[in-house]
Amino acid sequence: MSSKTTLKSIPRSVIALGIVSLCMDASSEMIHSLLPVFMVSVLGASALAVGVIEGIAEATASITKIFSGVISDWIGKRKPLVLAGYSLAAFTKPLFPLAHSIHAVLVARFVDRIGKGIRGAPRDALITDLVTKEQHGAAFGLRQSMDTIGAFLGPIIAMALMFLTVNNFRAVFWVAAVPAFFAVLCIIFWVKEPEKHKDTVKKPFPIRKSELAKLPVSFWVAIVFASAFTLARFSEAFLILRAGTAGLHPALVPLVLIVMNIVYSLSAYPVGKLSDSIGKNGLLAGGLAVLIVADLFMARGGGLFLIFCGTALWGLHMGMTEGLLSALVADKAPADLRGTAFGMFNLLKGITGLFASALAGELWVRFGPAETFIAGAIFAGVALAGLWSVRNGHLK
Repeated sequence: MSSKTTLKSIPRSVIALGIVSLCMDASSEMIHSLLPVFMVSVLGASALAVGVIEGIAEATASITKIFSGVISDWIGKRKPLVLAGYSLAAFTKPLFPLAHSIHAVLVARFVDRIGKGIRGAPRDALITDLVTKEQHGAAFGLRQSMDTIGAFLGPIIAMALMFLTVNNFRAVFWVAAVPAFFAVLCIIFWVKEPEKHKDTVKKPFPIRKSELAKLPVSFWVAIVFASAFTLARFSEAFLILRAGTAGLHPALVPLVLIVMNIVYSLSAYPVGKLSDSIGKNGLLAGGLAVLIVADLFMARGGGLFLIFCGTALWGLHMGMTEGLLSALVADKAPADLRGTAFGMFNLLKGITGLFASALAGELWVRFGPAETFIAGAIFAGVALAGLWSVRNGHLK
């Protein structure tokens, strides 16, 4: 059945959620593709401060996901939380052009990521509700691919606006609010919940021993592996900073995310669809191997050609792994605990993501860019070894 999955067979609400992700990511990446350089060159931040802010932001999103995921299971509805999360993110976009200090940026990132956290687990659980198990890889791959199209359109628009406004960061940040509000309208009018979540009886609160015991061992193995993976994959802000050390002009900095996300978007859906037919272990292992090579390119540096080769490979590894990790959770989670499962998954990823980004910033400051990426390659190697140690079927 999985081999026959086509775009036409994927529910319209899943495609609508993909469009929402595209618009919101375009908005976010218009800001985030410039934010590290804005913080360093305009606000005077250090690489360590960038790493800590990025880590706190992503950890905030991940911690929030556990609560929104649990609530979506408890009330039996996903869309209200998805709408609330995207709306909060849209209304906080104007905080970025208004920021005049590192602390203001931290607040803006913090609130924006709370919005991401509120929507994340319910959205992923809603996608799982809308498709069959045989479509998990394709559905999550499609959403991830559309999300990533937005992720490279955003930097392209940001780069064009930087030229038109003569490097006016704040003007670009204001324009970024437009697609964010369009995403909210898409949710209101195009996203529908399946009928089974409209007339459900009251459920027990998911965070209790009897409910958590329903999560199988294979689920916990999957999220521990995903957490180890996250240690090797620190914030893409360091890709941007690395290109800066190689002499890339500030107005061209968004090219880094454009290259990464073009490769990411082109690979995510085909890989997700393929995983429905052949399984996920081999593709995840391949993604880790690609990450190791990408880190070595970034560590070697020496010029923009090598930097962009490493960036492209980084995008390929994201396409080979990010959607699969979500599909893996969808495979293992019981239907009535999907929101909770995605919340747990993102909580552990967020904690390790905070540590990874802070560590990357510290290594950058103490030893330099090359050593930062070498450390990433080492962590990726450890995660790859861990994957092979559980190849007995827990992650298939």
